Amino acid sequence: MDSFILAAAIAAGFVLLTGPFFIPELHKLKFGQSIREEGPASHQAKSGTPTMGGIMIILGITIATLVAAPFSTEILLALFIMLGHFVLGFLDDYIKVVKKRNLGLKAKQKMLGQIIIAVVTMVIGTRMLGIDTTVWVPVLDSHINIGAGYYALLLFVMVGTSNAVNLTDGLDGLASGTVAIAASSYAVVCLLLGHNDLAIFATAVAAACVGFLRFNAHPAKVFMGDTGSLALGGAMAALGILTHTEILLALIGIVFVCEALSVIIQVASFKSTGKRVFRMSPIHHHFELGGWSEWKVVFVFWTVGLLASVAALKLL
Repeated sequence: MDSFILAAAIAAGFVLLTGPFFIPELHKLKFGQSIREEGPASHQAKSGTPTMGGIMIILGITIATLVAAPFSTEILLALFIMLGHFVLGFLDDYIKVVKKRNLGLKAKQKMLGQIIIAVVTMVIGTRMLGIDTTVWVPVLDSHINIGAGYYALLLFVMVGTSNAVNLTDGLDGLASGTVAIAASSYAVVCLLLGHNDLAIFATAVAAACVGFLRFNAHPAKVFMGDTGSLALGGAMAALGILTHTEILLALIGIVFVCEALSVIIQVASFKSTGKRVFRMSPIHHHFELGGWSEWKVVFVFWTVGLLASVAALKLL
């Protein structure tokens, strides 16, 4: 228990203590967020708010994990997955903010990076951690061997989760709060399944996100940027893959799934019929344009995430 308290204290404490110094530096460097013109009009007031605050989150998680968790292959692989996505997110933000290229990394470049991370995960996971090609189906409580298809699933989980969390980061406190809830749930999942090292990592993820809410809750003083959202998505993917609970991850991260699906549905509908299913996607903007306040959307989505996490733990 001491390890969990230590991890939480270091992760949250690092973010809380560095925030008052780091955020003004982002202001000085003019690392301000550019707001999409096609987004909700109310969001234009957020233009210029410092981004790349995810640096604080990921550093806090990394330091806390290295200090509090035992040195193991499982922990190193989890950190590799998270930090690999952190590098991709940092490059994306750097190109947008410093190089003034609004689109950041090209989709092919980002995908290549995620494929490399996934391949390394496959090799180390199968050869050193004994991860097999079975998938646990929670409702049926059975394991199904899908053979080589598992490697495609692993890539899908990694790419899908990191990008889904990235899409969720569109309102003040939305991504940081939902990741905190999901990571807290995974800390329990890890303990129940005997992955005590990963439970410490999950605790650090949750605590860092809670600490970040001090600066990211509405009205946000700083955004995490792709630097934080892609890395946190990678962390959640790591927890799902390394505990072999890939399907359960979809339930614990139901908010992320809905955000990603709303974009897919919107694009598919508009390209095929010329009509939009939602007022705007990702789906949090749909509710905003329907008259909900930003805080109401965030609170409701947090609640959905919490209820889904409770349901997931009951399935265990």
